[in-house]
Amino acid sequence: MHRIAVVPGSFDPVTLGHLDVIGRAAGLFDELHVLVVHNPGKTALLPIAQRVSLLEQSIADARLPGTIVVASWSMGLLVDYCIDVGASVLVKGIRSQIDVAYETPMAIVNRHLAAVETVFLLPDPANAHVSSSLVRQVAALGGDIAPFVPAAVANYLQRATV
Repeated sequence: MHRIAVVPGSFDPVTLGHLDVIGRAAGLFDELHVLVVHNPGKTALLPIAQRVSLLEQSIADARLPGTIVVASWSMGLLVDYCIDVGASVLVKGIRSQIDVAYETPMAIVNRHLAAVETVFLLPDPANAHVSSSLVRQVAALGGDIAPFVPAAVANYLQRATV
């Protein structure tokens, strides 16, 4: 059986924590789709096409294992994408109890709508405090984001703000 999973997120920008979850998930499934989704509740720093490009470059630079497909989705429910690509699992990185409380109802609804299960992965403790919103805030105030993001992201954001 060919097991396909999806790791969805805004990835605005991709962080080392994201790459950790993606890399570990890639080792658990035959094919992993990393899906950039539009979050209407957030104001985006980067356009979706740039996020996809930075994810592709960061995954390639990290030499993550397995078959990883990077794509974007804004055409409806996340489970619709899962159905389209034959994925039966969503993978979500969980940093705290707040993330669990937020993700659990969505996991239950996704299982109900399309029999798509959700697997929660805990972050490496070195990255447990890192979020895209924290990175955006540090970058906006001129701080060094290099310890929190892949080199491709740090370089891009540095060039964009110079």
